[in-house]
Amino acid sequence: MTVTHNTGETLRTFLDSLVAAAQTPPRIVVVDNASDDVDDLRAIAEGIGAEFLALRDNLGYGAGVSEGVKAFGAGAEFILVTNPDVIFPVGAIDKLVESARRHPSAGTVGPRILESDGTVYPSARSLPSLRTGLGHALFANVWPANPWTSRYRGKDYSSDGTREVGWLSGACLIVRKDAYDSIGGFDPSYFMYFEDVDLGARLSRAGWRNLYDPSATVVHTGAHSTSKSARRMQRVHHDSAYLYLSRKYAGWYLAPLRWVLRIGLDLRHLWSSRG
Repeated sequence: MTVTHNTGETLRTFLDSLVAAAQTPPRIVVVDNASDDVDDLRAIAEGIGAEFLALRDNLGYGAGVSEGVKAFGAGAEFILVTNPDVIFPVGAIDKLVESARRHPSAGTVGPRILESDGTVYPSARSLPSLRTGLGHALFANVWPANPWTSRYRGKDYSSDGTREVGWLSGACLIVRKDAYDSIGGFDPSYFMYFEDVDLGARLSRAGWRNLYDPSATVVHTGAHSTSKSARRMQRVHHDSAYLYLSRKYAGWYLAPLRWVLRIGLDLRHLWSSRG
């Protein structure tokens, strides 16, 4: 299933690849978050036999996924959650399902995600800490190679071999329906960004594992609608980062560090917005 918002023709390429990515044709649900081009998106989706669910309001990514998951009902074993700007090679979904079945304790399994230029997107990462968040917020713009940003972006992970990680990118992952239901799915308070971090953390606390399996590979084209409003989405990203870390480190005695984090994220946003 996927969530769209002003996605345009990107959806057609995505759906064409998805249909060929598994031996058994997958059931496809497209949830639309109040797009301006909703009629065009509906025509594209229904043209290849996908179910189309149009929401009246833009609920955000996690909440949109939750609406789509409801459509699958209780009988689904696994649900593929993916952005509409991902392209699936033949067999990619089968590899993810096979991996999940080999590892019954896995709540999620994620593939290697390649950017359109062939570089590996850091889609499998450690759960962020307050120290990592502070270092990344304060130094990412002035010292890009700092160790906190490297840890935040997952550069401490190698790229080969199935392994357990803290969380997997919501751009593309397969989730075990029982695991998803056991924790109540995505937290809708994250409009966009960090809903996948939060999902991975809660699955881990509930005894499930998040597995990265690079034997399955997909391509992230970067053509999603957020690219059209990059500055606003950066603000949303920073707000979601603060929400996650402030909840994780909620003790009263940590209030000064939360203040520094908030200031650091605000300064980073101002720096990035210059020009």
